[in-house]
Amino acid sequence: MNRLSFHAARLLRDEAALQSLSVPQGDLLADLGGKRVALIGNARSLAEGRQGAAIDAADLVIRINRAPMPAPESHGTRTDWLALAVRLPDADRARLQPGRILWMSPKRKRLDWRTATSPGFYLHPLGDYRALKDRLAAPPTTGAMMIALLLRSRLTGLTLHGFDFFASASLSGRRTADQVPHDFGAEAAWVADLGRSDERLVLA
Repeated sequence: MNRLSFHAARLLRDEAALQSLSVPQGDLLADLGGKRVALIGNARSLAEGRQGAAIDAADLVIRINRAPMPAPESHGTRTDWLALAVRLPDADRARLQPGRILWMSPKRKRLDWRTATSPGFYLHPLGDYRALKDRLAAPPTTGAMMIALLLRSRLTGLTLHGFDFFASASLSGRRTADQVPHDFGAEAAWVADLGRSDERLVLA
């Protein structure tokens, strides 16, 4: 696919054409087998702690959206994968240097050519997004989509850092909980249920 056909597929919502740019989900999940994964949320409370060393000790570090990293002591230094639902400014791309980008948003018009043609690019299926939206009765956050996806793999551990379900707001913006379309109470309860049924999931 060239740039022109990509823009046409995006405009016409040609999901099959866009999916042709993505690694298959099964291959993505296979890459997680046997790994200890750290998924880093953007809660402001993370900046108050010293979880950076534990984050960097994971086999795979996954960050979300623009992924603010105020200090290595609190946030670590690595970004192996980056899960996106927003366009990534060039400065953040250069700062994070992710080894793989996952486009999680159902809003395909936000997807840019550079991201879609990056090494190992993954496009999250619309059906998976809709299923989780139905489960939560609200649009899921990028973090929630990643948790659901990662737990489908054979990873050995998934530790969540910087997830307080908007209790401390987000480092990546100034919006309050009532200004975003997510149900953080529902997500918190869902994650708690997952933690009780799947011992691989740990909330740091």
